[in-house]
Amino acid sequence: MKIKSILTMTVVLLTVQLLRGQSTGNPVTDLLLSAYSERNYTTQLVTDQQLDIILNCGIKAPSARNQQPWRFTVIKDEAAIKEIISDAVAGNVLIIISGTESQTGTTPDFDCGLAAESMFVAAHGLGLGARIYGSPAGNINSKRDVYQVPAGFKAVVVLRVGNVGKPVDAVSSATPRKAFDEIVNFKK
Repeated sequence: MKIKSILTMTVVLLTVQLLRGQSTGNPVTDLLLSAYSERNYTTQLVTDQQLDIILNCGIKAPSARNQQPWRFTVIKDEAAIKEIISDAVAGNVLIIISGTESQTGTTPDFDCGLAAESMFVAAHGLGLGARIYGSPAGNINSKRDVYQVPAGFKAVVVLRVGNVGKPVDAVSSATPRKAFDEIVNFKK
């Protein structure tokens, strides 16, 4: 079963890279170059095994002084999910990434962003779709008890994870990225 999953992932990555014309020969950088934030999901369920891997990747994310100032709240209930992300479909999972309420000299929001990105990359590595949302955090924080955000923490971002249709890819579905020269400058 594990070999079949690895072979399937390899074929998916190679196909995406051929379509995009970008390949470094390194599976990590190839995954990062091909990942995008999906908008259209299928109703196929995310498995508990996939979810455990994604959450463990978030736990292993780097943080300032190894404070690990985050808590992850997993929501599988379709009605609760739709309250947060209106276009979510059955089978999606939401992970609320909450950080400690800010203390002087700490970086919980940034650290939570690192954890969210680690889980985002992990989801894509498993062949799933993922999207990070910032705007629902305010609504979640106004209903902390409803969404079971731990005391002393505030929602920072939400990660949506789900399966995507096979014909969907970064070439046909992703929003175009700004050019390298528009974003990067080198000090001379």
